Amino acid sequence: MKDPLKIRWGILATGGIASAFAKDLSIDPRTRGVEDIEHELIAVASSTSKTKATAFLQSCDAPSRAKAYGNYADLLEDPEVDIVYIATPHSHHYRNAMQCLRAGKNVLCEKAFTVNALQAQILVKEARSRDLLLMEGMWTRYFPLSGYVRENISRGRIGDVDRVIAEHSLSYAGLFSDDKHIMINPDLAGGILLDGGIYSLTWVFQALWRKDSHHPKQQPIVKSEMAKYGPTGVDGMTTVLLEFPRASPFGNAHAVAATSLGLSNDAVAIANDVAVPCIRIQGQLGEIQIFPPAYRPTRTRIVLKDGTVEDKNWPQPGPGVGSGWFNGYGGVHSEGEGHGLFWEADDAGRALKEGRKEGSQLGLDESVLIMEIMDEIRAAAGLRYPDAVETTDL
Repeated sequence: MKDPLKIRWGILATGGIASAFAKDLSIDPRTRGVEDIEHELIAVASSTSKTKATAFLQSCDAPSRAKAYGNYADLLEDPEVDIVYIATPHSHHYRNAMQCLRAGKNVLCEKAFTVNALQAQILVKEARSRDLLLMEGMWTRYFPLSGYVRENISRGRIGDVDRVIAEHSLSYAGLFSDDKHIMINPDLAGGILLDGGIYSLTWVFQALWRKDSHHPKQQPIVKSEMAKYGPTGVDGMTTVLLEFPRASPFGNAHAVAATSLGLSNDAVAIANDVAVPCIRIQGQLGEIQIFPPAYRPTRTRIVLKDGTVEDKNWPQPGPGVGSGWFNGYGGVHSEGEGHGLFWEADDAGRALKEGRKEGSQLGLDESVLIMEIMDEIRAAAGLRYPDAVETTDL
């Protein structure tokens, strides 16, 4: 067997999700059955100080040769960095991704890909003109659980998918001490749609926008309602009805994608083993249920009309119990369990190995389409971010 290809990563930003990604990179890929690639954190950059970047590396138990940079430009000049993971706020994704591409760096950019579709389109054009990898970091698509769901749909176990009900909310009610919090700050493209609603839309698209579908792909018809968070005017709750045109005796397929800043009781429900499905993918022969949280589910159930009930658990791998290792992000992990960001890192690594220029489970055209749908949802509610956030100027 050939030695695994080492993928050398740089990380822009030093927040919580950047830390979770860095820690997941440190996990031996063999713990998840991956032997063709391995990952190494080469450098991290803070936009404010080298001291902050150094502290980040220490907190993540990064390799001793990993470098700390006090600005993004220096990291992008580092010839050892193969690919950059962008972990800045949504408001900065377009600018930061363009900086990376123009520096000749491959990019894995956190979701939401950009703030609007035009920004996404311009990034895609830039990446393709430079023959660089550009991926949206919609990590949930790369879980083995997601592959299992897609496979069972493709096999026809539930028949044609007629309806998807997808809900993902975050329990922030009463937690905002001021209007600067990233989730409600319009200057950072705050609100629940780009941060949480994109997961609901992701499950809709995984079920109804598949490569193997025998129905021609046509852009869905979108209707939506939005309740705004009063103090800042961003979206606090959004409900979307999508109609996917198709030639079927049962008519078009429907989907409901819902999200909220304050309704979630997932943590309490999971802790007490009373969780109900947050995703239901329904066909004529049965349905597939996915249990919360929608962004990192570890449990599925298939319920068929012939009486079949198939329950599966999908724990995230890692160093294991007794290792004393914790990812620590969001307080959702057991000892020795990764967050799950390594799956998308593996796909990005294989893309570099294969010469692929986009994610295997989320292509760039689909990322742009989902941004277009979110643009449509915001426009219907009159929600526009400040010009400095929406602009395509650098």
